[in-house]
Amino acid sequence: MASLSSSCFLLFTAILALVSWQALASDPGPLQDFCVADNSSRVLVNGFVCKDPKAVTAEDFFLAAKLDMPRDTQMSKVGSNVTLINVMKIAGLNTLGISLARIDYAPLGENPPHTHPRAIEILTVLEGTLYVGFVTSNPENKLFSKELRKGDVFVFPQGLIHFQFNPNPYKPAVAIAALSSQNPGAITIANAVFGSKPMISDDVLAKAFQVEKKTVHWLQAQFWADNHN
Repeated sequence: MASLSSSCFLLFTAILALVSWQALASDPGPLQDFCVADNSSRVLVNGFVCKDPKAVTAEDFFLAAKLDMPRDTQMSKVGSNVTLINVMKIAGLNTLGISLARIDYAPLGENPPHTHPRAIEILTVLEGTLYVGFVTSNPENKLFSKELRKGDVFVFPQGLIHFQFNPNPYKPAVAIAALSSQNPGAITIANAVFGSKPMISDDVLAKAFQVEKKTVHWLQAQFWADNHN
């Protein structure tokens, strides 16, 4: 009986150690002051290889982004322009888990339904009014929405479909968003579903959206432009 109890204890200890190792396998934050991305390295890692700290300068943490300047929204079919500042723009963001975006909205423009697979987003309205919202996962698919005015803040949970729309037909709007990843990613739903390369089978989409195939063909024939820069 004692032998059985001892064996059970050892098995429990081994499982606990394995679970604990799995839980600690991802670092909660940087293990050094900084890890400036070395874009010249051909080594493939989850993120970017660190540049030699002795070669790092203040320029690695700087970008003359001119985020105070309005962006062109006229060329966008959805009437918005997203200027993303991520690790691809500032090498010093590597491993720091944060990025930034300025979003310009034309009158009646929108940042269409999309997700950020790797980031939470917190958005602040700088000018104008925005109708924003996100939808929860299956099976509820509950919409949380709010009309925001200048100075208001709204949070979009990681991975959930969300959007912003400027309801004013006469005035533009501007927002700044912070995202909890150096490379948050963006999946615009309409672009991904109807503009994929190669195209998703019309049998699949017709059944999924409960529409005729000719409607699917019409949607796939549209020009699904990206509003991110």
